[in-house]
Amino acid sequence: MAYDPDDPDALLDLYRPAGTPVEQALPVVVWIHGGAFISGRRADVAPYLKILAAEGFATVAVGYSLAPGTRYPRPLAQVNTALGWLQDNAATLGLDTSRVVLAGDSAGAQLAAQIALLATDPAYARQVGIEPLIDASRIRATVLACGALDLSLVDPDASDAGAAFMRTVTWAYSGRRDFRTDPAFGLMSVAEHAGTGFPPTFITAGNADPLLPHSRSMERRLRSFDVEVETLFFPDDHQPPLPHEYQFNLDTDAGRLALERIVDFIQRHTAGIDPDGPSRPSAPH
Repeated sequence: MAYDPDDPDALLDLYRPAGTPVEQALPVVVWIHGGAFISGRRADVAPYLKILAAEGFATVAVGYSLAPGTRYPRPLAQVNTALGWLQDNAATLGLDTSRVVLAGDSAGAQLAAQIALLATDPAYARQVGIEPLIDASRIRATVLACGALDLSLVDPDASDAGAAFMRTVTWAYSGRRDFRTDPAFGLMSVAEHAGTGFPPTFITAGNADPLLPHSRSMERRLRSFDVEVETLFFPDDHQPPLPHEYQFNLDTDAGRLALERIVDFIQRHTAGIDPDGPSRPSAPH
């Protein structure tokens, strides 16, 4: 489905539990795919979203433009537009957009987190220059898997292979060889800007994921503001080592555990809510 007829990249896919009538409005999990902002497709997450949909959710895979053909903050603006379109078309699609969970993996986790921050922090939204098209009261939670969330942990001057990759990615996405010369680009570092109003959040990453420090940094930031956070991390010596995007491998115990925890988290934060009420449900820390 096209969420912006003037943008050829503005496409999304919707999944619902088999046999569920469209008249039954379901809570919505909007999942944004990863790919380091330079690759990936919404089809990459389709199998996972079908599994999530079978648990009683409407799941949405949002497509967006990729760098270097496009640059920050266009993907952020596109996801924002998609959320507005989903709200405008909720009745015909069978969506309860008073119960939205923003989710994503890797680069998609960054986009999901930044959209949540735009919606919950008006001052931050003004800095970024994007007016959120979803009200904070509608965002019940976020799920951040293996996210790129803290630019302070990226050293473009380092000589290791991981740093070289991040240098390429940030150059492609920011349009600058050194992203640190662009203060506006620095606003994408959600772990440095999130605050009190951020939604309840589930964070996970594998023990061998190069981006694990980003997830831990995000956890510390949110806890410092008393935001509800649940995590799934693993011992440093966990065997086998769990790589980036481990959660999609459902042949492993860790992948199945992550799915179980994610489903439980989403169910608790979208269940039993008055569609007309602004309050969020509480859950144990």
